[in-house]
Amino acid sequence: MRHARLSIATALALVLSAAPGAQGQEFVRLPGPVPDDVFYRVVACAAPPGEPCAKPMIRWSDDRRLRLRIGIAAVAAHFPTYKLDLIDRALDDAIAEINASGAALVLTRAYEGALDVPLFLVDTPQGGRIAGTSLPELDGADIAIARVALRSRGPHIVASAIAISQDIARREIASVVLEELVQAMGLPTDVAGPAYDRSIFSETSNSTVWLRGQDAAALRQHYPRR
Repeated sequence: MRHARLSIATALALVLSAAPGAQGQEFVRLPGPVPDDVFYRVVACAAPPGEPCAKPMIRWSDDRRLRLRIGIAAVAAHFPTYKLDLIDRALDDAIAEINASGAALVLTRAYEGALDVPLFLVDTPQGGRIAGTSLPELDGADIAIARVALRSRGPHIVASAIAISQDIARREIASVVLEELVQAMGLPTDVAGPAYDRSIFSETSNSTVWLRGQDAAALRQHYPRR
């Protein structure tokens, strides 16, 4: 999506965070439709058609992907209440979409305790710098509308977090929440091109609120059922 920004840290220890310039390519331009396997490599590792990956392939490990806990971790004091309510509902819908995609993933909405993917609703304006999450991957980073941070050890994601700006538009909430949560599963790269305007990975549109076609197929390929 055009407003999201992604941080990726390939970590040997949980305390390590993304270094400047480590974000990698945020979108790949596609002039037209591509086969499912090509699309998958685009969104999973930023590989343009026929070219090698520009990002590492990372995913939640087998012992975690069937019990991922997702929830709102903190809400800034000045975050609009009506947007909080919309995000709350959008998060439930996004979890349901991912669980119904056919991928070997089970996401659970959690309201207390440790979270695998915490959401931080920040009062940072669009174009500002995130503060107050206590996460080095997020605090100090710039934000447009939303930002995903991923930490990995080798091929496995060990932590993820999402920040959403107070400036998010009402009409974008459902789509943004779904895309950020899909990216938190290890599919971090957007796609630019008119053939993919209705994809959840679209760089230029924030209107899709479901996982269908190649979007769902990419998630299933990343997490195949045994």
